[in-house]
Amino acid sequence: MSQSELERTYFQDGLHGNHCYGCGAWNDKGLQIKSFWDGDESVCIYQPKPHHSAMPPDVMNGGTIAAIIDCHGVCSAIADAYRTEGREVGDGEKIWYATASLTVNYRKPTRIDGPVTARARLTEKTDKKTMFEVDFFSHDGVLTCDASVLSLRVPSEWADPTGLFKHIDSNS
Repeated sequence: MSQSELERTYFQDGLHGNHCYGCGAWNDKGLQIKSFWDGDESVCIYQPKPHHSAMPPDVMNGGTIAAIIDCHGVCSAIADAYRTEGREVGDGEKIWYATASLTVNYRKPTRIDGPVTARARLTEKTDKKTMFEVDFFSHDGVLTCDASVLSLRVPSEWADPTGLFKHIDSNS
């Protein structure tokens, strides 16, 4: 592991209690992706496992790709909100975003035999919504997908460890 990898601050490490399948550090059966800033872009490097394959065993499953892109985009929105407020991810009052829209364009098959990389750029931002454009690359640098992730800021109940649905009034 390089020195720069040792010094990286990953967004997901500050999202205490996050049980999301894609980005939750507290979901031991999930993907547990890790995202970090590289200048104005956020980056996620992920090593797919053989069980992340599509029908051909050397190609990555599209749903897994979509989950990585989705979670990377949402976590980038969260990290950007903390950065805008001058705080480290997880410091002070929690900030949460959720996916409002995900569009993935699959351009080429993604090889599963090495780490994949998602690179996201902020393209739209208001107080309550954030849009990231994401490029997804195979380990050999081939662009295999591009995507848009629209995230909406959600209230703190979203992260309640006892469950969100206890807060929803079924008569509404």
